[in-house]
Amino acid sequence: MSKLDDIATFCEAIDNATVSTDSAVCGILNSVVKTADTVSGVSEGLNVFFLLFAGAAVFMMQAGFAMLCAGSVRQKNVKNIMLKNLLDACGGAIGFYTVGYAFAYGTNDSGGKDFIGSSNFFIRNFSTGPDFIGWFFQFAFAATAATIVAGTVAERCKMAAYLCYSCFLTGFVYPVVVHSIWSGNGFLTAFRDDPFRGVGVVDFAGSGVVHMCGGATALVAAIILGPRKGRFYDEDGNPLETPTTFQAHSVALQILGTFILWFGWYGFNPGSALAIDNPDSAATAALCAVTTTLAAACGCVTAMFFDSIIDARQTGEVSYDLTMAMNGALAGLVGVTAGTSVVRPWAACVIGIVAGLVYYSFSKFLVMMKIDDAVDAIPVHFANGMWGVLAVGLFADPELMGVAGYNTDHGGWFYNGSDANLLLVQVISILWVCAWVFAIMTPFFLLLNALGMFRVDALEEEVGLDISHHRGAAYDLTAPKKEDVEELMEVRASRHGKVEVPKEVAQAAAETEA
Repeated sequence: MSKLDDIATFCEAIDNATVSTDSAVCGILNSVVKTADTVSGVSEGLNVFFLLFAGAAVFMMQAGFAMLCAGSVRQKNVKNIMLKNLLDACGGAIGFYTVGYAFAYGTNDSGGKDFIGSSNFFIRNFSTGPDFIGWFFQFAFAATAATIVAGTVAERCKMAAYLCYSCFLTGFVYPVVVHSIWSGNGFLTAFRDDPFRGVGVVDFAGSGVVHMCGGATALVAAIILGPRKGRFYDEDGNPLETPTTFQAHSVALQILGTFILWFGWYGFNPGSALAIDNPDSAATAALCAVTTTLAAACGCVTAMFFDSIIDARQTGEVSYDLTMAMNGALAGLVGVTAGTSVVRPWAACVIGIVAGLVYYSFSKFLVMMKIDDAVDAIPVHFANGMWGVLAVGLFADPELMGVAGYNTDHGGWFYNGSDANLLLVQVISILWVCAWVFAIMTPFFLLLNALGMFRVDALEEEVGLDISHHRGAAYDLTAPKKEDVEELMEVRASRHGKVEVPKEVAQAAAETEA
């Protein structure tokens, strides 16, 4: 019997005996109970709203990915990449609703560790606000993992293959990774009384679970799909001395997408506290906002200035690459995501600086290996996802780990040089995620390729996927007809005397006529 039941029984007896003093006491006790119930309800509502805001911010990252990808590709493929980003959200929602959430967070009867969840398919057992908002928040993460691949395979991937991959990743591949690290039943989890190697994997918001998983999938897809036509080889298949750079068609969309993604990360990282109604959760969320900001800033300036220094030494001229700055910021964000709640602000700066260098180096490595990534998603998400997981093993502060809800027996290696247990656990998690994704996605993409479902026809690629697959170009750039311009000028001349045709108008009309 609970204390509240005891109070109810006591007060019922007092009412029957009509003892005035004790009745007054019971009245006070009942008021306290009602107040406690009210506070509990407010607390639950506050946490639901917190996750609603955070989940919406994470889902807003879909718009950021869409803008960044659309700006990065050539004008002839804008519709295609935008539709793929939209369908990522749709396919992710369906896949995560039907089986994905069950595989990720489903429990077993024994309560022991297992490989994959096996309950709550179609979330049919959900009935409360915390249940539903928990699904929504986790769905937004799953959709993010799927979207990472969109930019990498841009301009040459078939729509059917993309839909298959999106549902498969969010419905099976990603949930298994989630279950192993974030579920209370996972074999690598930190969230049980007997965590893996006494501490479990510390990946607070998903450098490994989300970004490395999506980035590894993108790497497999890029290798099997092959580079865009003319990127590394000429028409005869001979290697080009210098790889062709396809210029982004809209820098404005690129920078808009970057800022939207940065904003979304304030839902991604602080939101992973999952609650806001107690001092520890509030302190964790606040720290996450600071470390997220600092890592992004340091990653941005490091990647840009390092690239400028290297380029100046080679050419003798100083220039600043916007793409390096944008992707450097995203690299810093990915790098700090795993340890955002357990590292100090100074460590977040170091993580961001290293993330910028990791992005630059891995981007150049991909070009050297002739692996074509249209938006550099692999260096940002895969390479820096690995770095973010490793960084926790180095910089995790035991005190902050306790506040964030982790075991404090094993902290970062830099806090105890004789204890590398957490670092070892983090390395094992990297090996596990890479092995799982490569083992599953490689035959999956090979099968799609063998069935002719993966890559578009060479002529369709040359013309552009907007025209060949989406009923026309994204932008109407048709100039006015030459005869219409001449007629307009004649009308104006009849009213106002001789009128000179503006040079730009005449040139546009001539180009249309040609």
